[in-house]
Amino acid sequence: MAGSLMESPCVPRSQFTIVNNLCQHICRFGRQILILGLRLIGDYAFTASESKTAINPESSLVSSNPQQSSIGKTGPNPGSDESYIVERIYKAVMEQRLAPNTKLSEARLCETFGVGRMRVRRALLLLSSQGLIELQSNRGAYVACPDKSEANDVFAARMLIEPPLVRQLAQSSGDIDLTVLIDHIALEDAAREKEERTEIIRLSGEFHTKLAQATGNKFIFRMMRELVMRTSLIVGLFGSSQNASCPDDEHSKILHAIQSQNPQLAERLLISHLNHIQSGLDMESRQEPQDDLATILGSS
Repeated sequence: MAGSLMESPCVPRSQFTIVNNLCQHICRFGRQILILGLRLIGDYAFTASESKTAINPESSLVSSNPQQSSIGKTGPNPGSDESYIVERIYKAVMEQRLAPNTKLSEARLCETFGVGRMRVRRALLLLSSQGLIELQSNRGAYVACPDKSEANDVFAARMLIEPPLVRQLAQSSGDIDLTVLIDHIALEDAAREKEERTEIIRLSGEFHTKLAQATGNKFIFRMMRELVMRTSLIVGLFGSSQNASCPDDEHSKILHAIQSQNPQLAERLLISHLNHIQSGLDMESRQEPQDDLATILGSS
């Protein structure tokens, strides 16, 4: 047998048993270390080559323009690309179709996207690096589930970042291209007219990342993008269908204050806006995790 020793008359049986067991353990653990090393090499190679395209922190995966999103791409099997899997899960969470603490079974994801486990694992690794999912040892991947304390921390962080952010935009609005924000408000209005609930939810969160993007500060943008994702999870966990998105006209008022170069009003409106969202949450409610990943991730 590989990894075992032949018994020798020169070696006492007790010592032979100890040595034999030790050799078997070394062989077994050696194989496990080799497999782990190969997996790490594969993950490193993927991360080095794909990190700039799979989740680009300087551009939203879920574009307001379908032509700029991989969802709108055609091909023999669009779900075979890791960035497509990341995008579908990201979009489902942002639109609150994937509830917090939903288990993302590797087997079901493989069936949904028609890919092997390695591609799914790479996609989950990227989503985990963004804080969107949690990888739990011996249990698998789950949509992140913030608790009440974290919910309060997220809104406190946004209160520290966003009011000064809009103040800065209002003070220098003459030097900043606000076209992207104006166009975004138009998209929000169109979605409300058509009563497209999931699109309203997505666009409501995206407005705040576009505010950060307008500053030109990449670090602020990255922080805001993560905070908006966490906020979407929090609203999905503690919110209801009536308060799942930002109030109808508050974004327009904030943008108008920025365009009018009124930093005090812009800051005041932003603070009121965040308080409005937080006060609409029911911290005792729970949205149940879902099982039908194929339907959730397969829908547009």
